[in-house]
Amino acid sequence: MIAWLRNNAWRHALVIAVCLFSLFPLYLVVISSFNSTGSLRLDSFIPREISFSNYSMLFNDPTIPYLTWVKNSLIIAGATAVLSVTIGSASAFAFSRLNFKGRKTGIQMLLLVQMFPAILAISAVYVIMERVYTFAPSLGLGTQAGLLLIYLGGAMGVNIWLLKGFVDSIPKELDEAAKIDGASAVQTYWLIFMPLAAPVLAVVSLLSFIGTFNEFILARLFLVDMEARTVAVGLQQFIGGQYSENWGPFAAGSILASVPIVIIFLSLQKYIVNGLTAGSVKG
Repeated sequence: MIAWLRNNAWRHALVIAVCLFSLFPLYLVVISSFNSTGSLRLDSFIPREISFSNYSMLFNDPTIPYLTWVKNSLIIAGATAVLSVTIGSASAFAFSRLNFKGRKTGIQMLLLVQMFPAILAISAVYVIMERVYTFAPSLGLGTQAGLLLIYLGGAMGVNIWLLKGFVDSIPKELDEAAKIDGASAVQTYWLIFMPLAAPVLAVVSLLSFIGTFNEFILARLFLVDMEARTVAVGLQQFIGGQYSENWGPFAAGSILASVPIVIIFLSLQKYIVNGLTAGSVKG
């Protein structure tokens, strides 16, 4: 027993220390959400009183459309996840299985685009969307549909590469057997590829949803109207003032906004490991 403690106690102590270090920011946010003073300062590690005034403010204050912000985030993130999976899977299947002019060049361009930081394109995208607004107001600057198009454009490269790696791992003998049975390329895609790709499609949709739901910079730049904002942009108003920072409602809103992500993550967790490793090994 003593020898076991001597050899393994430090490992358990290290794991406990890492867990405590990782959980402390979450604990601080939870405690701040119940702090009526709106401060991140802790008088004691265990709060002396618990107040739900911050949560009440989010739902009862008419100047804070919190539920509208959450709805906007869910709609934009959900649409981005569905469309990115639909377009990305079809594109990945085409690049992997179909022979067409420009196929190799297209793959190389996708890889080249990913080498540049996305932040470099913000000014160009802003000018483009401003021009689009002049002839298509519903898709231009300041609209959720325009922001959705920007998210889709930014996510396509990574999603296509991830999905293409999975398609390459599927034996081509399945395609040949389907052709012998008279299946077209579209039927092969829907009846063979899509069922086999369920784990990786779940991962791509989950990553797209979480990334879009938490995105702040583009949403802050393109969404101006209070009712059109996402939850990340809406909550920023509580801590964005130079002399007025109210961390209580911000913490409460952050905790409530994380609930949909946690639910989706738990519902898809059985696909995550299989999906992330599906395209890493070829053969």
